[in-house]
Amino acid sequence: MSDDHDEENGFDTALHDSLMPYDSWIEDAYRQVMLRALEHAAAQGLPGDHHFYLTFRTDWPGVEMPDRLRAQYPHEITIVLQHQFWDLKVDRTRQIISVGLSFGGIASTLVIPMAAVSAFADPHIRLALRFNVPEQPPVPEGAPNVVAVQLATAPEATPKATSTDSTDGEKDDGPQVVSLAAFRKKGPGGPG
Repeated sequence: MSDDHDEENGFDTALHDSLMPYDSWIEDAYRQVMLRALEHAAAQGLPGDHHFYLTFRTDWPGVEMPDRLRAQYPHEITIVLQHQFWDLKVDRTRQIISVGLSFGGIASTLVIPMAAVSAFADPHIRLALRFNVPEQPPVPEGAPNVVAVQLATAPEATPKATSTDSTDGEKDDGPQVVSLAAFRKKGPGGPG
């Protein structure tokens, strides 16, 4: 059916101003599609030529990643989940995605709050989903100012991922601490 035919029958495919939050419901449904795809890959691997691009805000509260990557990508990063990743997990209770990747030969575990994800794609089937992420991340009251980031060790049987954007020869020794205070929105009375 063409759009003209739909309009002739009283249907309009564009969402007009609505008193019902259809846009929000549609985005929630798309997020569920992304989560189900990630859960499928975590449980059964990626079939055929399927692979995922996952774009997320690096300045979002709760994102755990190595300091050197955060310095290189202070606002947003896209990671590729294809052949060389490990320990992909979707934790719906905690609302996080975690995955092991190697950057510049250094194995790391990324922890990504679901709300920080701004895009998901499976180029094999030309699927691309975009999500609204507010410019200013929400800051829960009583949230801690620091997040410890642990470097992971890749399982011996799993090949390490490569990244064309990372640098070789960097070494991280133990946990890293990232201050979130710089990312908090300051109100009229200053930090609170």
